[in-house]
Amino acid sequence: MTITFDDNLPIFQQVAHIIEDDILNGTFQVDEQILSVAQFSQLFQINPATVVKGIGLLVNEEILYKKRGLGMFVAADAKEKIHMKRRERFTKELLSGLLNEADKLGLTTGDIIDMITQLRKD
Repeated sequence: MTITFDDNLPIFQQVAHIIEDDILNGTFQVDEQILSVAQFSQLFQINPATVVKGIGLLVNEEILYKKRGLGMFVAADAKEKIHMKRRERFTKELLSGLLNEADKLGLTTGDIIDMITQLRKD
């Protein structure tokens, strides 16, 4: 599996996002063990310290938890925490940027809704 990392975001954050995506899409279930640092490192062809840092982010956010001597596991409310975090980021970063650009273009709320509706049909 080859992963192409985005140069605009630190790799450890991208690792955390990939793990979050795997939780959201059901690859990793609640209380299920995720891949080891060595497995992620080999899979992504990156330094293990980078993987540790990405996993550490998710542990700090209580999305993952550690079982001493066994590895990292998905927390019971991981999906809800990821949804809340991403929804907040979606609102703050993407929607506010979209609305700022819409204002510059003189688009109304109705115009934006029409555009979204059209894109959703495709």
